[in-house]
Amino acid sequence: MSETEFSATGVRIDRWARSVTRAGQVTVKDGRVALLTSYGREIDSAPVGTVSAGRPWFAGADATVARVNGTRYRLTMRRPDGKPGDEPPAHRFLAALYSAGGRRG
Repeated sequence: MSETEFSATGVRIDRWARSVTRAGQVTVKDGRVALLTSYGREIDSAPVGTVSAGRPWFAGADATVARVNGTRYRLTMRRPDGKPGDEPPAHRFLAALYSAGGRRG
């Protein structure tokens, strides 16, 4: 059983112009990226090698854009209350994705 490389809750997931969920979950585990609703229902998932992601120039430090199965999603991950020096979840997501074999978008 493999450990989760990345997991974030309370993620706003937009299918570009339309909101899918405001409190979803994003995981990178066992070579797959999964986007889930707040109830745990799968929105989309794909092998890490087929997912591309990056930070658009117009987004803040808490947002990334990921292409999963050809669909573009905007993922907004708020920084949890913690130490001011903690790395933002969006940066940790991109680092986990790239180290697992994902592509830069």
